[in-house]
Amino acid sequence: MTDRDILQALYENMRAIYDDVHGLKEDVHGLKEDVHTLKDDVHALQDDMQVVKQKVTNLELTLENETNHNIQLLAENHINLVDKLNQAIRVQDKSLLFEVQVSGLRMRVEHLEKDVAEVKALLCANA
Repeated sequence: MTDRDILQALYENMRAIYDDVHGLKEDVHGLKEDVHTLKDDVHALQDDMQVVKQKVTNLELTLENETNHNIQLLAENHINLVDKLNQAIRVQDKSLLFEVQVSGLRMRVEHLEKDVAEVKALLCANA
């Protein structure tokens, strides 16, 4: 084997290594682009989740502050109307209406218990 053959073999090996390194660089560049795309997608999802969280919070607040309150007012006014009707026709059974009131109070207590549990969990987590 001559020096020229040895140099030719070394050159071919170096060229193969260079091609492999170049291919790896292209693969890494593609991976970087994919990671960048994934980061953008994750940011978009996070933004969407913030919007969804805000909408859910607004819905919860509406239910808690307006709808539940209005239903409670209707139930209380209904009891007043039934009281007047009972006075007019002397009917004494109000148990169903009191069940509505008790049911509303139970829902409020359950909600408060849930809130207290969440506060306790946060306090325990921060401790």
